[in-house]
Amino acid sequence: MLKPKTAQERSQKSVDLPSGSKASPVDSLNTKDMRRILGSSLIGSIIEYYDFILYATAASLVFDRVFFANLGPGLSLFASFATLAAGYVARPLGGIVFGHFGDRIGRKKMLVLSMLMMGGATVLIGLLPTTAQIGVAAPIILVLLRVIQGISVGGEWGGATLMALEHAPAKKRGLAAAFANAGGPAGGLLATLVVSAVSALTGDQFLVWGWRIPFLLSALLILIGMIIRLRVAETPVFQKLDAEAAKVKHPPLLEVLRNHPRLVVVTLVATLGFYACQGLLTVWGVSMAVGSGVDRSGVLNWKGVAAVVTVAVCFYTARLSDRIGRRAVLTGAGVAAIVLAFPLIMLLTNGTLWGFAVAVVVGNGLVQGALAGPIGAYISEQFPTGVRYTGASLSYQGASMIGAGFTPMIATGLVLAAGGGIWMVAVFWIAILAAGLVAVRLTAEGSRVKLDAA
Repeated sequence: MLKPKTAQERSQKSVDLPSGSKASPVDSLNTKDMRRILGSSLIGSIIEYYDFILYATAASLVFDRVFFANLGPGLSLFASFATLAAGYVARPLGGIVFGHFGDRIGRKKMLVLSMLMMGGATVLIGLLPTTAQIGVAAPIILVLLRVIQGISVGGEWGGATLMALEHAPAKKRGLAAAFANAGGPAGGLLATLVVSAVSALTGDQFLVWGWRIPFLLSALLILIGMIIRLRVAETPVFQKLDAEAAKVKHPPLLEVLRNHPRLVVVTLVATLGFYACQGLLTVWGVSMAVGSGVDRSGVLNWKGVAAVVTVAVCFYTARLSDRIGRRAVLTGAGVAAIVLAFPLIMLLTNGTLWGFAVAVVVGNGLVQGALAGPIGAYISEQFPTGVRYTGASLSYQGASMIGAGFTPMIATGLVLAAGGGIWMVAVFWIAILAAGLVAVRLTAEGSRVKLDAA
């Protein structure tokens, strides 16, 4: 007996791709329009994530001493990570709001707005007086600005990913979507290099005023990003998507929750492992290493090396997913992460620079890079056109909130609960990765799905 088709199966049809045929212009990413689109997605995402991840670096190294110094070492770091989590909590809200209008009026307008919001909040953080200067108002304002950052980046990912994905030929959608996803580690690399350089140049004054310089530099980056983004026009494909989205009678969020709730949950869980790698290795791990006496500049430099590896691996596995499928790549990376979890956590916290270096290059560079490559296309291909911005953003940003936003705080709490032991952190990470593996296997392969059916 045949089972009734799901809403997604009714809205998306499989496409048979010819094998052995020569690539035609439509099968290429190397056209003038595609280069402009991919460049806009990559550079815009780099700038957005520079701002967002810059905060994470400052939360690890600065904010506990500048805004929460009166709480004591352990609690001050916990409070600093709590403000970091506030930005991740706001990301699903950004995905919902920007997704609604992105599915209704187009991608470009939302990308321009998200960049303006992010730049303004970041510059204001750089100008924010400390708790010693204005009292409790300082951490309150810090949290509010972090929430604006979260809303902004929550809207950025969906628009940048879909801008690339929906224009790309079917055989290269994974690689195209990776241009937006690579903006995360590339932006993190830029933030790390800037903080490392400023730290070296300002020395003892870094905690006094030097930390503000990377935040203020965001004004220049946003200007560059706006010039690039404003030159990318909505194409006829987007006009078609707008017309199809207009046929949806209910708000995109309601449509997603009514017709695709299982997809939201499953793709969210599938993405958790990717974000847990980021939270544990590049935020909590940085704080643990520096707190145990490892040279701050050395930690930041190796974090930068890992980001380079992440970008390279991201593009490689994205391209590989176009050949063998998204699920196969995500499954292999997930299994590798589970096997390596305990050794990586031990290396991360052994109090040596070489231990941190190996852990962050392998864990962040290789493992997270392998998970990052296919993830943008994997999530987006699960949702139909009319609600794709909303559905994909809700899943991805929900995972970012849980996987990266709370893991540094949870890891800190687990270490405190274990009396300084780190084994509970490794068990926690393995549990997240295992759940992600199960979720990936519960979804359909989307690399051969048509995207132009609403």
